[in-house]
Order: sequence, then C-alpha cells, then structure tokens
Amino acid sequence: MTRTQTETDWSAIDGATSPSRGIETQRVAKALINCSITINVIMSMGTFNAALLPVEQTYLQQAVAMLMWGLLIYASAFVRPGLRLAFNPDSIAIVAFYVLATISVLWTNLGLAAIMKAAALAVTTFGAFCLITRADIDDIVKSTTRGLFVLVAASALCAVFLPDIGVDQSWMHNGQWQGVFESKQTLGFAGAYLMFFSCYRKLTGQGWLAFLFTFLLASACVIASESRGAGALALVACCLLFTSLWSIRCMKVYAVLPVVMCVMAGLLILYFYATGYDAIHLFDATIDFTERTYIWQYAIGHFDDAPLLGFGINGFWTNPAIYDYFEQNHGWVLDNYHNGYIAILVETGFLGYLIFTASVVLFSNKVLYLISARAIDRAHCALIIGFVFLVCQTNFTETTFLRSTMFTSVLFVAFFLAVCRPVPSAGRELEPQ
Repeated sequence: MTRTQTETDWSAIDGATSPSRGIETQRVAKALINCSITINVIMSMGTFNAALLPVEQTYLQQAVAMLMWGLLIYASAFVRPGLRLAFNPDSIAIVAFYVLATISVLWTNLGLAAIMKAAALAVTTFGAFCLITRADIDDIVKSTTRGLFVLVAASALCAVFLPDIGVDQSWMHNGQWQGVFESKQTLGFAGAYLMFFSCYRKLTGQGWLAFLFTFLLASACVIASESRGAGALALVACCLLFTSLWSIRCMKVYAVLPVVMCVMAGLLILYFYATGYDAIHLFDATIDFTERTYIWQYAIGHFDDAPLLGFGINGFWTNPAIYDYFEQNHGWVLDNYHNGYIAILVETGFLGYLIFTASVVLFSNKVLYLISARAIDRAHCALIIGFVFLVCQTNFTETTFLRSTMFTSVLFVAFFLAVCRPVPSAGRELEPQ
C-alpha cells in the first residue's frame, strides 16, 4: 500500500546538524533505541518460569527493563525529534493521570516496593514521551515484534522439547502451554500482541512468508495456552486494523470504542458497588469469569475507605488486613485485581478514574479531529486505534494499566501521546474514502 508522508523527513537534513549530533551519531542512537526496545519487550512482558529464572531473582527482569529505558532516554537526547507534541487538553489529561498515579505513593505505607513502582512509573512515562517523539512508529513496531517473536518462539520450543518447563502441569491447567513464562495467560497475551503487530506489518509491506510464519506461530501459542479470550481479541483488533485501512468511516467509528469501554467499565463497577454481589447474575446464569469477580467485588467493596484519592499505587493488596481477610474467606489470594479499570479506581480513587476517563474521551476526540483534518498517517492511525482497543478490552479481565515496566503498557501511553500533536487546518495524509 502506498502512502504519503506529511511529517518532516529528518533523514533529509541529518547532514545539517551540528558535529555532536551528526549523521553517524543519530544513526547509532536510533540503533540503540531499537535494540533497547527489543530487549525491553523480552524482559518485561511477564515473569519467567522459575525453572529458567529462580523466583528470588525475578527482580533482574525489572532491573534490565529499567536499564533499557535509561538507555533509550539517553540515546533519545542525540536524535532530533520527529514528532512535536502540543500542550493542549489531551496531553495535559494523560500526563496529569500518570502524575497523580506516581505521587499517590505518598498516601500508601511508603513501602520499598511501592516507592520503586512509583519511581519506575515516572521513568517509563517519560520514556514513553522520548520513544514516541524520537522513534518512528514503524521502527517501534518492528522492534516490538522482534522481542515478542523471541518470547513466543522460545515458548514454543520449550513446550515441544522441554515440556517440564513449557507445559503447565498443575491440576488447573494440566497440558496447557506456558512456554518461558510463569503463567499460561502471559503466553496467551504475548501471542495475541504478536498476532496484531504481525498483521500490521503485513498490511504495511512485509512479505507473505515472514507474516504467515510469525502469525501462525503466535496463533499456535495462543491456542495451545487455551487463551481463547486473548486470541479472539487479537483477531478483532486485526479486523479493526484491516477495515480502518479500507474505510475512513470505519476508522471514525473505531476511534470511539475506548470511550464506550470506559463507560461499560464504569457501569460494571457501579453494578458491583450498588448490589454487593460477587458475581454477575444474568437471568438464571451466574458469571464469575473464573472467580475474577470475587476479587472485583472485594476491591470495590473497599472503595468507601478511600473514595477520592484511593489507596495509592501498590497500596491495596500490601495492606495485611485486606490481604489476609480475602485469603481467609476464599482460601487463596492474588495481589492482582484482574481488571485494569478497577485497579485505577482503587489505587487512584474517583479523581484518578475521572481523569483517566477524560483522557480517553479527549484521545478519541483528537483522533477524530486528526482523521477529519487528514493530519496523521492513515496506517499509523489505524495501528493506534487497534492497539488502544486491544489494551482497553484486555483490561476487563487482566490488569495492564499502571504496570510500571511492562512494555506494552508503556506503549499504550506512547500511542496516547502520539495524537497530542498540533493540528493544521488541512492536510493531505489520509486517502479519500
């Protein structure tokens, strides 16, 4: 597919830069950024299997991921910005939300884990800004795809040749693939993201052989891990991507989906808050999403304890009284909400959820404006819409919002920032429908 470029082609003026930031310096810096992305993806997408990395050493993954963010931020200083962001309501809202989330550590118990998570969130949020302003979106996708491919390919090899590591032998998931990860859900979502990004790369020029190998391998891992929800979401996101490139009208409709999901999440939260139920009762059916709703109701049930500002980042499950009470009543406990929207509400309160929802509304509104003004690359716009949809929908059953080091969570912030650009009155970016 042929597409025109409206952003400045900085490669045409590399020779005009100062000696300290000449052509060779920028080339090396861009290579470092791309390399750091790939390594970051490999280390941050999920906890590795204890047989590969002992539990007491899992901190090394986060340490390497943070090191890669530091390298990216440093290297970005030597690259001329390719995208200049505007100081407007959409950028203010998303930055305000992450600032609130970061400083919310001040009203926790100020444990070491909470402080480190807040510090990491501050670094990666700034890293998201450096990433989207210094690296081309297609280069980001290419490097991210490489990292996901390494994880998925290694997982498939482990499952086939080292089943004691790659196959979950527990009574709950007996025979399901988990690959190099601690849980099969992580492999499922890594495969889903790889399916989506490989589809984008095919639609923007990658060859059929590379696409089919990557897509089918990712699909095999999703199916073998029995992550049906993740696979279905990936296919829907791929369909959104394809139809967005086919029809501008479809693209405009899809741009509103994140707002719809925020409203649906709000209604879901209101249902549990108002009824006190620990499951969804629909006619004669009781839906608990494999007992996830027990966690949702328990977290929402404590909303009145800290309604405005929440418990602070990493401040809910670290409360011994809260943690122990759930374990005593259910016989198990996870320090995971299994719902990103509830995580936002509980950790940053009503104020945080309100700011987050406002940022989503402003994001959708800005995307619609960019489409109408033809001021954004059409393929990039389709990618951003599809990825944001995938992340927002995933957070109904998993928690990736406010993950401080997980690369796809930071990429979500970067893509939000990607639309926070000045908009000309007219452009020539999107092809007419």
